[in-house]
Amino acid sequence: MRTRIHLCGRLTADIAGSRIENELPGRQGKLLFAYLVVNRLRPATRPELMEALWSDDLPGNPESALSALLSKLRHLVEIDGRSDVHIVLPAGAWIDVEAASEALHAAEAAAARSNALAAYGPARVAQHIGSRTFLAGEEAPWIDDWRRRLEDLYLRALELVAEASLEIGGSEIDTAARAARALIAAAPYREAGYRLLMHVFEMQGNRAEALQLYERLRTLLRDELGAAPSRATQELHRALLGG
Repeated sequence: MRTRIHLCGRLTADIAGSRIENELPGRQGKLLFAYLVVNRLRPATRPELMEALWSDDLPGNPESALSALLSKLRHLVEIDGRSDVHIVLPAGAWIDVEAASEALHAAEAAAARSNALAAYGPARVAQHIGSRTFLAGEEAPWIDDWRRRLEDLYLRALELVAEASLEIGGSEIDTAARAARALIAAAPYREAGYRLLMHVFEMQGNRAEALQLYERLRTLLRDELGAAPSRATQELHRALLGG
């Protein structure tokens, strides 16, 4: 049976057909499990694990507390090592953060080959996973690092979805519009979202809306950053003005 682990949104863990997320030993057990999963390709030291679990708020005997958590976790999943430890998952294990990264890489490769159809599906997978919060409700420096990484992945996935949808055309123009609007909402100073939505308006025959969107961007950059749109955005604006 396949192993599937979701760390974005609600944590779920199906290990070879057995759901274990409710068996994990409390909040710290869930954090330990998640940390070992995202670092499963290398061993983690005990000081590293204590830092990940407690940061600056160490318990009275962190070594003993960590040993107790690892002992309980060993009843649920295979943990290798004593001093340096790593989790051993069944072959073919599916982990959402890994799947998102692989999907984005596949979408980037397809886009580089100008194959919109091949880019569309993987980009949507990366978008779907990246839109969810990594370990929602938890806080730690390493969690913040992962959230920033996944935010970058999500924004790039939105770009790829919109670009591929524009290339495919037809009913996917609406998908391009939704992705571009989501990109603008998530990253209002990222010009790619505006350019993509301007292209959508152009394909829909709404050139006036495209020009209004450019003015909205130009004003935002001027008022908030004291900057002007990039050359690529200005060239698109001139092309729209020229028909």
